Amino acid sequence: MTDTYVELQELPVMRVKADMKGKGPAEAMQILESKLPSLKGRKFYGTFRELPDDEEYYACVAQIETDDPRKMQLESGVIPGGMYARRKVLDWEKIIREGKLPALFSEFARAHDIDPNRPSIEFYRSQVELQLLVPVRSTSASPS
Repeated sequence: MTDTYVELQELPVMRVKADMKGKGPAEAMQILESKLPSLKGRKFYGTFRELPDDEEYYACVAQIETDDPRKMQLESGVIPGGMYARRKVLDWEKIIREGKLPALFSEFARAHDIDPNRPSIEFYRSQVELQLLVPVRSTSASPS
């Protein structure tokens, strides 16, 4: 797989925090989707950070002008901008179903100089393509 670098702009989102000791990211995404009037045209993300004693995952959707997070009972947040290494993953539903996404993300992250102050991102680009993005401090190292 070829990694590329992209610079992202800060992105306002509505989000649901996953219960990492419960049903995790899948349940958070289901809750998020259930609060939206329609999924059509929406851009979905997951953000992940390892904390000193825990993990933090948010299921996110890019906020559009007509959204009212408070009325929808969703938390507002921001996906930080900056430089990210990106890897495209095809057939992502199968990879998630088989529980292989964490290992794939870890292997990807080890190949880069990660910025621990920003979360890693999953961008669900389509039913076929998932983009993994890890925050990098620099792009001087060659991608794997």
